[in-house]
Amino acid sequence: MSTTKKLKEARAKVDRSKSYPLTDGLELVKSAAFAKFDETVDVVVKLGVDPRHADQMVRGAVVLPNGLGKDVRVLVFAKGEKEREAREAGADFVGADDLVAKIQGGWFDFDTAIATPDMMGVVGKIGKLLGPRGLMPNPKVGTVTFDLARAVKESKSGKVEFRVEKAGIVHAPVGKVSFTAETLRQNIIALVEALQKAKPSAAKGTYMKKVCVSSTMGPGVSIDMTEIATILK
Repeated sequence: MSTTKKLKEARAKVDRSKSYPLTDGLELVKSAAFAKFDETVDVVVKLGVDPRHADQMVRGAVVLPNGLGKDVRVLVFAKGEKEREAREAGADFVGADDLVAKIQGGWFDFDTAIATPDMMGVVGKIGKLLGPRGLMPNPKVGTVTFDLARAVKESKSGKVEFRVEKAGIVHAPVGKVSFTAETLRQNIIALVEALQKAKPSAAKGTYMKKVCVSSTMGPGVSIDMTEIATILK
């Protein structure tokens, strides 16, 4: 069966005019997934903010209770004793100028980058390469730190960074289709709670407007916002 036909069948399972309870919506996402690989489950949250204003920027990170279901490749910029600490914590790649040179040469075989504060002058040289890919270490999300053991452990165990896009949308992975609906639900609740904590004081009106879940290839499923509001209470 062609991908187009499979997608058509998957879309037919979802009532686009309806918002589903979270668990039901996740069961639907799981049943509508049709790819031959273990698809990622993604969440899109529409926020009532205007990110063009600095005081309405929403950014942060959350360690998902059940991880992401994948091996996260962690790169650390560090020297001396901190380099040893990063390796002992389980970092996949550790270095300084050597890693900068590799990245300048087009190498990006890692999922997250961490740096000690004293290395940011070196990392700044490749800011224009890391930034657009969402890989630039940032103190606001805990990836610029001297506590490398904790930072590496969190990244390895399923730490997700989020940042609101121009249209007021936050997009984040929350696990795999092979996860149970309850496991995915717990991860989504952790993400939603982190977004609530990151709410800017300048945000007026309804903050969390819409939540939608989908798999990599599957259709989007709208979630009942009254349930989300209840969770946040």
